[in-house]
Amino acid sequence: MRAFPRTVSTSVMLTVALAVATLAAAGPATASTSAGPLGDPGTGATGVDIPATATPAPTATPSAGKEKAADICNKYCDARDPGEASDARLVATADAADGRQLELRMADGDDMGWATITHGGAGDEVWLDRSFDGGRTWSSGSKLGDTVAPSGQQDWRTLMYNVDDWNNAGYGLLRACGLPQGASSVSCTGWARSTWNAGTRSTAAATALMEYYNGGTGLFDTTGWWNSANALTALIDNVRVSGMDSYRYAIDQTYRLNLQAQRGDFTNDYLDDTGWWGLAWIDAYDLTGDSKYLDTARIDADYLHSYWDSTCGGGIWWSVEKTYKNAIANSLYIELNAALHNRIDGDTGYLERARDGWSWFTDSGMINDSNLVNDGIDLDTCTNNGGQVYTYNQGVPLAALAELHRATGDDALLTTARTLADASTTSTSLNSDGILHDPGDSPGGGGNDGPSFKGVYARDLGALNAALSDHPYTEYLQRQADSAYANDRNTADQYGLLWAGPFDQSDAARQQSALDLMNATN
Repeated sequence: MRAFPRTVSTSVMLTVALAVATLAAAGPATASTSAGPLGDPGTGATGVDIPATATPAPTATPSAGKEKAADICNKYCDARDPGEASDARLVATADAADGRQLELRMADGDDMGWATITHGGAGDEVWLDRSFDGGRTWSSGSKLGDTVAPSGQQDWRTLMYNVDDWNNAGYGLLRACGLPQGASSVSCTGWARSTWNAGTRSTAAATALMEYYNGGTGLFDTTGWWNSANALTALIDNVRVSGMDSYRYAIDQTYRLNLQAQRGDFTNDYLDDTGWWGLAWIDAYDLTGDSKYLDTARIDADYLHSYWDSTCGGGIWWSVEKTYKNAIANSLYIELNAALHNRIDGDTGYLERARDGWSWFTDSGMINDSNLVNDGIDLDTCTNNGGQVYTYNQGVPLAALAELHRATGDDALLTTARTLADASTTSTSLNSDGILHDPGDSPGGGGNDGPSFKGVYARDLGALNAALSDHPYTEYLQRQADSAYANDRNTADQYGLLWAGPFDQSDAARQQSALDLMNATN
């Protein structure tokens, strides 16, 4: 893996993410491969090594009438000769009309790519598309390297173009497209990127998640408020487990841009949302040591506690409307308060809250006879409501008990957590053929919330696994990661909803879940 160069300063990274202008092609940027790499880019997620000189170099002249895209300069500027590529490999192919084949090739050491059309002839057109939002859109009219094969050439290629835009915090993808002579429709390969910042499963998943990060809002496009808290948590965890610092700037950027949002200090009408953000800031504090994040987590925990009352013997409400008491809000309450105690010298209050929360949780009956957690309680009877057994409801109590054990040293808490984890990892209703899923999961499904659930489970099972000396869930987590990587991933290292496959579609919540999973196996 490699990080974006350190010569692109933190202050620049914080401001240029909002910029719309691209760097003029006046020469190479000051960044270089020696400015801050964290290791070799690796062989990448897909593809095979290939020679860099597989096809003749075209002239650097766009086809008539085609708009030339603004140049980007990273290690090198756009429009570089593929004959000078380093670490070259074939990453994606697509069939085109009349037996032609399109190939997308990457120069991983340069963070650049180029397109080739083969088995064709004169008049075949080939170019690159480049996207900075996960392939959802790309610059219209800017066919990068657009070129037409001259007479006598069966294979033809573009020049090389940058995948990323380091100076503007642009995390990119390329695809090869072409229009054979006489064909009526364009063909394209899948989107893909270099191994720069994507040399391992987890860093590739993190970079694909950052393709959804909106520098103007500090949130993640295609998903919601609470999901963005989990996406940020997954990114923070990836910094810790991978050592790649490229996306640390998003922590403070998200904090600054959203501190006054909703009800302020990351509180809002839904108590579980506030809990997710509180835990994100605990994670940020652990990574950075900046006390402002811990202070905000305390505000969030105190806000949650203000909604604890005696209805059904205790517990916090799911929302400020006080219509439902459920598992997720209360397990987050326990974890957040226990985590605060573990980070505040001399605390007794947060520990008391965490203990009271766990005592109420176990007495509520939400843990059923199968040691699985139902969604909530019936307020008329103050008993288990028999609601759905969602994966995230199984996960958060595991992390909560791990934090509470750290606070108290009570080994009985880990014994209980192991019992719950054994139940959820072996449940046939949650594990079809050994691969985790939520009730009703189907291609294109999950709604706005469901795609985040499995990632939360994997993250929190991983936290428990780390707390247990024999690490009993390592094989289970690895099995999930291997299945998702093999069956639920596209050429852009984007993941879908179903870890058993097939890949359905990508969004920030699906990607957050995959990143949580990959982090948990590191």
